[in-house]
Amino acid sequence: MAQVQRPLWIQSQFIRQCCPRESRRTTRSLFSRGRRPLTTAAVTDNDITRLASQPLHPLTLADLVRHGRSPLTTSQLLTSANFTLSILPARLAHRIQSLRNLPFIVVSNPHISQIHSNYIHSFSTLLPWAEKEIKTLEEEVKFAEVMADLVQTHANTISILARGFLEARKYISPDDVTRFLDEHLRARIGTRLIAEQHLALHFSSQPHNEVMHESENTPGYIGVIDTNLKPAKIVQHCENVVGELCELKYGVRPHVVINGEPDYTFAHVPVHLEYIITELLKNAFRATVESGKEREPIEVTIAPLPEIMPENSGQDGNERPHITNRTQGNEDVASKAFTKNAASRSAYQMLPLAHSTPGVTIRIRDRGGGIAPETLPHIWDYSFTTFNDDQASSSLAGRSSGMDALHAISGPGGDGAHSLAGLGYGLPLGRAYAEYFGGGIAVQSLWGWGTDVYLSLRGVGSVEED
Repeated sequence: MAQVQRPLWIQSQFIRQCCPRESRRTTRSLFSRGRRPLTTAAVTDNDITRLASQPLHPLTLADLVRHGRSPLTTSQLLTSANFTLSILPARLAHRIQSLRNLPFIVVSNPHISQIHSNYIHSFSTLLPWAEKEIKTLEEEVKFAEVMADLVQTHANTISILARGFLEARKYISPDDVTRFLDEHLRARIGTRLIAEQHLALHFSSQPHNEVMHESENTPGYIGVIDTNLKPAKIVQHCENVVGELCELKYGVRPHVVINGEPDYTFAHVPVHLEYIITELLKNAFRATVESGKEREPIEVTIAPLPEIMPENSGQDGNERPHITNRTQGNEDVASKAFTKNAASRSAYQMLPLAHSTPGVTIRIRDRGGGIAPETLPHIWDYSFTTFNDDQASSSLAGRSSGMDALHAISGPGGDGAHSLAGLGYGLPLGRAYAEYFGGGIAVQSLWGWGTDVYLSLRGVGSVEED
């Protein structure tokens, strides 16, 4: 086992972006290491067409925990690597094909072209692995290096696409932009999550812990999934972050009252929940302060979903989740609208565990005056109308000195803190993260009074000990 050396640059890139906060340690020396060139293969149109023709099926949280709890054995780690390898190349090919189906003048934009090039690069690093099975730890180490490169390469996809579509807005309708971005960014969630999950399992696996003489202490975690995730703790953390920004901007900050069942825990991806809650609290804080109601508390109610077998269970007792290819951006509906090709039909092939799937509903209630009736129909649009073109361009470049501090919040996936300010990405992206595993966000607004936002999330269910 001593001959298996994990490339140190993998960990330096990954810990900063993907590992749970509890598992981070001092790794300054790792950041100074250079990364070695990856093996690549020439990408042909036939490769893209062949893999893009393969159907993609919805991913469930249970698929990500199926390989067992950390630390994984060598056999489990190799199984995780091969599962990851079995689904990622086709997903990248679908994204490349989707980008190519945009109007040519839009794809010619340098920023959108950069995203296309990034996908081609990642696809070229996966092609040498696509036709083989990973059988040794040495091969798994090299594959983990490819996964870390993929995560890093696509870290700023959202902000780059935002700039590209802003510049190309004369050549594509706002509705087409919204449909494409909603589909593409949902698909990106799955691609990153699959890669990040294997990397997290890689670093906490038995063989690599033995080689590096490390012992990760992350009880309850299976990769990037926390099986004991406490929503109240996430709410408190997000309240502190948003509250500081609110106080910086306005000089005051509302306070949050958590009720319901604050001790409830379930299994989900913490970084996803953190992003959603941050966006929802940001909106509630801003509305509350700007309406002069900063003394009114923002009420957060945590209500567990009952653990019952739902009506959509199959005869085998396995629950058919409300997760579709369209929800996860796997159907390429938007891109096929440009080529007039029929969209593929959804399929339920991957199933969750054979248990009820507990989850939670989180209600965020504010007294911020509600949402104007003329604005309410557009809150889910990827909009570029909050700022004018010059302001939005400055915002995307991080140069907007007068930007609202409450927009200065980075999203999951490495996007810069100022990258999406004023572009209306917060709510639709939050909904995408919620819906990806069968949850959702609903908004009820009382104009002149306040707003209730209902966030529902599904968990993994019961996770069996191996």
